[in-house]
Amino acid sequence: MERITSRKNPLIAHFRKLAVSASYRRECGTFLCDGYKLAEEAVRWGVVRTALVAEDPIQPLFMAKRQIEVPPAVMEAVSPSRTPQGIVCECEIPDRPLPDPLPGRRYVVLDGVQDPGNVGTILRTADAFGADGVFLLDGCADPYSPKTVRSGMGVVFRLPVWQVSAEALASLLDRSGLPLYGAALDENARDIRDMDWNRFAAAIGSEGRGLSQEVLDLCRGTFRIPMRQRCESLNAAMAAGVVLWEAAREEDLACRD
Repeated sequence: MERITSRKNPLIAHFRKLAVSASYRRECGTFLCDGYKLAEEAVRWGVVRTALVAEDPIQPLFMAKRQIEVPPAVMEAVSPSRTPQGIVCECEIPDRPLPDPLPGRRYVVLDGVQDPGNVGTILRTADAFGADGVFLLDGCADPYSPKTVRSGMGVVFRLPVWQVSAEALASLLDRSGLPLYGAALDENARDIRDMDWNRFAAAIGSEGRGLSQEVLDLCRGTFRIPMRQRCESLNAAMAAGVVLWEAAREEDLACRD
């Protein structure tokens, strides 16, 4: 096994840059995942390019194309986690061309959701409730940042995630015959329980400002999640979870009928 002992090694510098720069990740076509659970998932999908492992791993090593042993000081310098878990992998960003038209029935659209923990949680929830993909519009957190990947528990390896402009998305949804519904608090918004969730794309905005006017203008309609009057809004990840659960519940009821 190879061994690196210096934090100034070019490969270590490369890993550190992957952890902090979205543009560098796009340029290289790779991203980082840390910890054994994510490493297992990455190996299962065959996307691990290089793995840095601790000198005394707490779990069996994985079969990566290139595996390098590093001392604790180097692992601490390169790990995106405050508490390194003993392995950091450089993984290839999945090559998922945008299908045209979209073949699925359920899609989530995120508009200005900047918190990577929220984005990761939404990706994980979308996968759990059978969404066919997630669109990230301008202003969203990078789906391949370490915190997003960690919050999503490796969902980026198996669920399609696309970064697109609002204009391009609107054209694609139109060609695919999919209506776009937006989560909003306006007086014309329908109760989420009265919506037809058979085929849809649901747009969720940030907790602070909601959906942008640009995205609202593209929506065929808006919906609201009923809650106590004293509560202004839900966290973006929670709102997405309610929408996806309601859609899955409707499908389950239809199947029982």
